[in-house]
Amino acid sequence: MGTGIAWVLLLILGVTAWRLLVADSLPVTRDEAYYFDWARQLAWGYFDHPPGVALVGVGTWLAPGSTLAARLGAVALGGLSLLVLWRLYHASGLSSGNGLLLALILSVASIPGLVAGIITTPDTVLMLCWPLALHEALRALQGQRKRWLTAGLATGLGLLGKYSMVMIGPVFLWALLRADPRALRTPWPYLGGLVALLVFAPNLVWNAQNDWLTLRFQFGHGFSTDSGPIQLAADALPAVTGAHAYTPDLSEPIDWGERLSSLGGYLGEQLLFWGLLLVPIGIALWRVGRRSYLLAGQRPVGQHSTGQHSDKYSGRHPLWRLERNLGGRFARNLGRRFAGITPECNQTISVRATNMLDPAAVSLLGAAALVPLGLFALVALGSEVEANWAAPYLIGAAPFVALLLRRSAGRGLGIDGWALLAAAGNLVLISIYVLHAVTAFPPLPDAPGRAMRETRGFEKLAGYSARLTEPVVADRYQFAAMLNFYQPQLAVSQWPGITRPSEYGRGRIAPLPDPQVLQQTGFWLLARKFSAPEIAGFEAVEIRSLYSCPDGRFTAVDGAAAWEAGGCDDPANVWRLYRYRSEAAPGLEAP
Repeated sequence: MGTGIAWVLLLILGVTAWRLLVADSLPVTRDEAYYFDWARQLAWGYFDHPPGVALVGVGTWLAPGSTLAARLGAVALGGLSLLVLWRLYHASGLSSGNGLLLALILSVASIPGLVAGIITTPDTVLMLCWPLALHEALRALQGQRKRWLTAGLATGLGLLGKYSMVMIGPVFLWALLRADPRALRTPWPYLGGLVALLVFAPNLVWNAQNDWLTLRFQFGHGFSTDSGPIQLAADALPAVTGAHAYTPDLSEPIDWGERLSSLGGYLGEQLLFWGLLLVPIGIALWRVGRRSYLLAGQRPVGQHSTGQHSDKYSGRHPLWRLERNLGGRFARNLGRRFAGITPECNQTISVRATNMLDPAAVSLLGAAALVPLGLFALVALGSEVEANWAAPYLIGAAPFVALLLRRSAGRGLGIDGWALLAAAGNLVLISIYVLHAVTAFPPLPDAPGRAMRETRGFEKLAGYSARLTEPVVADRYQFAAMLNFYQPQLAVSQWPGITRPSEYGRGRIAPLPDPQVLQQTGFWLLARKFSAPEIAGFEAVEIRSLYSCPDGRFTAVDGAAAWEAGGCDDPANVWRLYRYRSEAAPGLEAP
């Protein structure tokens, strides 16, 4: 047991050290910078999300502009989540010799698992609180019913991080009905729910005081629907008119072909989260199916099971229930293969070796995997779904996949050994991706090169903007956030009505510009638009084109220069700075 703990701790320390290295090397991403701006003005709610992610980013207080300092919270929560996963899987019945380490590796080596402890997002909080709530619920299901209180506490904290934590409710209900229905006659599950509500209550109060801002935005964003007009303080600024005026994207009715295409894309993304691990998983599934088929063909017609294991293994694995429901020979052999029972070892296999997962854990972890997948599969039939929304399913699925890999091992290097190599391959792939984002080497196609476009050149852009004499605003929240991260004294805000609204529109994390002052001084607008947006009462009098090349060069060119004017064939980023003056100001120049 001591050796097993040593390997687990070595894994946690190794992954955390790698995350620290990447967190220090990879420049801050745009959404991260936005959340770090929140951390400078802590509140119980924000336009886009509840407050948890802002608290994670308070490391930016230590050293403004330092990526490592800003990400320390994410690295710390990532390390804690690994410790919680270890305890969860151990409490589920896995041990050091029976899949515990493999399940932990599978969980951390998935693509979201590797990234979760580096990039600061609302998922950082969710991926800690989700397994923590599952662990406490499992202990409650195993007899310590007072642990529903701590499960409620973890759920409330998760809701303060991301609203999708609400999915844990159906998971708990299913597990209670399957594993401990008598607990519903006690006060503990309900008191746990009350604790979750009390912890989450400050954000609900904040929403009530702010026209249910976050909940309305998330509902409209998640279900591609109109949640009504959102009034912000920034609406008092001069309006943007013409072609660049923002209009919300409302989903149009789609036919069933498009719905199925959306569902297929969503399911494909969930599979790709496993990365190279899909290879050993696919081989294991093929082996299990093939062996079960052969075993079904070897059984004489009319021969039935003696039932000698029916009581011993009842409820121990979901595929035993499949056997009972389907009643076919193929299903029986498939269930036994997953549980580690073959005709050759039926008489000698021990209860400990076969009952790897506690019955309560089977119900709880199975629901924790299926509820997120199923819920967002339904959403995908009607609207666009972001891949990371269902990512918590990986936590519940990992123990089942670990058992599948161990039970399908053949001669030579077992499938679980190949899974370890695949996990290392995922780590290498993410490391290459980070190397490309930092150095532009090795060359990658456009889609995988997103990290470089997300980060390249913004530090130099912020330095250039700090040398301008007039105030600077941005056409989108990402640009404002990046300038504020590297040059906090700029206090850049987002000009409303050009792109979708954000927390900047409330005037809390950055002061809104004073229209009367702008009438006197004018201002610069940083934009991705390649023609000047029309702003009522102002006119663009100067244009500068700014380029960031993959090799790190930063170039500023007067006027509306061509794409290649930056000195490289394919710039990582191209921006425009438009200088606006009041139309009533004397000496107005044409751009």
